[in-house]
Amino acid sequence: MGSASENAGRPVLEAVRLTLDYVTESGRVRAVENVSFTVAKGERLVLLGPSGCGKSSILKAIAGFIRPSEGSILLDGRPVDRPGPDRVVVFQEFDQLLPWKTVRENVAFPLQVARGKSKAEARQIAEAALEKVGLARALDAYPHTLSGGMKQRAAIARALAAAPEVLLMDEPFAALDALTRTNLQNDLLDLADELKFTLVFVTHSIEEAVLVGSRLHLLSPHPGRTLATFDTATFGRDQRGTAEFGDIVRDINSALFDRRTEIAA
Repeated sequence: MGSASENAGRPVLEAVRLTLDYVTESGRVRAVENVSFTVAKGERLVLLGPSGCGKSSILKAIAGFIRPSEGSILLDGRPVDRPGPDRVVVFQEFDQLLPWKTVRENVAFPLQVARGKSKAEARQIAEAALEKVGLARALDAYPHTLSGGMKQRAAIARALAAAPEVLLMDEPFAALDALTRTNLQNDLLDLADELKFTLVFVTHSIEEAVLVGSRLHLLSPHPGRTLATFDTATFGRDQRGTAEFGDIVRDINSALFDRRTEIAA
């Protein structure tokens, strides 16, 4: 085991020359090729690229759902080889909640199963998490009575209640209307400021990536390879709509889609 000083300088999460393949009836299909990045504690890394570039595949590999064909993923210096409660995923789909349980029960249940919390303690943690995402009045509601935005708030509360080492979000706001999406982006940033969680966020929206991320990792079209990285820590919600915000959006758009330019990370 490394010393305290060594651990302090170590990234929470590392992808090291990561290559991901899928085996299909027609043969092996490469989704991601030789991608490397690190994520520091409290950092918000966004994986950004066109559809089919392997963003979600990388997230699934971090979660432990698929194994690398080459390279590795390290969490606190240890290889990731299976799912675990230290990584929690919020997906795009609205059907992430158990329909026969209330909102409170949906958040509390994983705490009892995965974290070994007592029923009373899990209930208390769940209620506190749901209050943070603005669902204090919907504790006893069932998922079918909730709007899409409320369902995503409940899914975020369930993820945060588990206190994972890394929070993983796979286009969680993509299916929402524009106003709800903006509100949830702002709420996520408020929670990040308060809780200082480590986040890996997948999106295909450049504007959302700049807003949510403190750093962006750009991927090429299929198979996904590293194109560039951008530091976006200074671009919060107050910069949205400014000339500087528009400039970096254009720079990222050029890096993603100007095929005449080769950019190394």
